[in-house]
Amino acid sequence: MKIGITGYGMYIPNFRIKTEEIASVWGKNYHDIEKSLRVTEKAVASSTEDSLTMAYEASKMALQHTKKDIDGLFFGTESPPYAVNPASTILGEMLGIGNEYLAYDTQFACKAATGALISAFGLVKSKQMRQALVVASDKATAKPHDSLEYTAGSGAAAFTIGENDPVATIEAWNSYSSDTPDFWRREGIRYPSHGGRFTGKPSYFRHISGSVLSLLSREKLTPSQFDYAVFHMPNGAFPVQIAKQLGFTYEQIEKSLVVSTLGNSYTASGLMGLISTLEYAMPGERILFASYGSGAGSDAFVLRVTKSILKKRVPFTALISKKTYINYATYLKFMRSI
Repeated sequence: MKIGITGYGMYIPNFRIKTEEIASVWGKNYHDIEKSLRVTEKAVASSTEDSLTMAYEASKMALQHTKKDIDGLFFGTESPPYAVNPASTILGEMLGIGNEYLAYDTQFACKAATGALISAFGLVKSKQMRQALVVASDKATAKPHDSLEYTAGSGAAAFTIGENDPVATIEAWNSYSSDTPDFWRREGIRYPSHGGRFTGKPSYFRHISGSVLSLLSREKLTPSQFDYAVFHMPNGAFPVQIAKQLGFTYEQIEKSLVVSTLGNSYTASGLMGLISTLEYAMPGERILFASYGSGAGSDAFVLRVTKSILKKRVPFTALISKKTYINYATYLKFMRSI
């Protein structure tokens, strides 16, 4: 039984703000910021968009090429529309999938949805579900003048997990977790806090290395046996560094590096890189995908592309090409900071 991604979709808002625009407001040298973060612009959800509306758009696309026999709906986000009230049930109602399904929202910073992917995989494999919809969506916020302001973006990614004609099968997975509080936001606090440089070596790099190296060892695989690799993208520099550290080439990760023009859409960020990669992947090719969530943990997957990708492929590049640039004042309005 081959279980994997039976359908997938994404949504990126049309609005963009350039790194140069944000830097000019604070009197910063944007060349230095772009060089350091490897981000030149990011996608921005408007004042009429939130994680739920974006999740709906991505889910509609994911369900285009698969039957709507959804037995589970899992919504991963850091920016839910309600503090108390599930977004998953609202999404299910919007999609018209009925009432006979398991629904829950998941939280684990930027890897909230990949944990749900593992749950969906297990439930389908054990015959408890026919198919599950997993959605990652965020309208990421950052305190004005914080370094996160240059990268925190907006977007949504959705995947159906089942055994009916998958575009990519899940061959193996592994997870690595610890209590490493590098990024957090307490109840009632508007903007998240982070540990600065602490978010790198003991957090992002340690956990992705842990999940990936254990997975490769267990499955007796080496980086050279993969056609593509995708890593969570808090910025444009980290995924390039972790790829090199683990033995992957720049050519293997190049198609996934969409953070440079879309920003870090938190739970959707790494998955957006996977969708970008699937635009180029061919049947039989192998993909390594590794998420990261502050707090902290990483989920790593071995995916094998099937011939179904040829009929279900999402035109990622075309979908993100339409964009409208906004100034900083409009950006603050969209983020409800003014």
